[in-house]
Amino acid sequence: MTQASETVEEGPSGDLTVRTIAMPADTNANGDIFGGWVLSQMDQAGGIAGVERAQGRVVTVAVEAMTFIRPVRVGDVLCVYTRVDKVGRTSMKIHMEAWARRFQTQFREKVTEATFTFVAIDDEGRPRPIPQQG
Repeated sequence: MTQASETVEEGPSGDLTVRTIAMPADTNANGDIFGGWVLSQMDQAGGIAGVERAQGRVVTVAVEAMTFIRPVRVGDVLCVYTRVDKVGRTSMKIHMEAWARRFQTQFREKVTEATFTFVAIDDEGRPRPIPQQG
């Protein structure tokens, strides 16, 4: 039983979409993984989820309120979870959470989250309608 003074982190929300390992080439001068590398992994995950939902090409048009909670370190396995939150006529909002499974342990914790906006595009790069799910 958990006491009231303890905080328990819930598990990830959404579908596991990208899973990769943080490597030494991805670090800053402090030895932590660059935030831009984490952002890139999240953008890739959102692109995968967006293509599946839009049934075709999508592009990233916005990133809202990205919050870096904890650092990612070399050897951590970064897992990005995606959840399509809202679908409009040509755009969609996809919420993402990035979790790190710490090197040589099974301990995992949320390291960042954000909502990305993607637009479905046609072969000429123009916005196109997203198919309705039925």
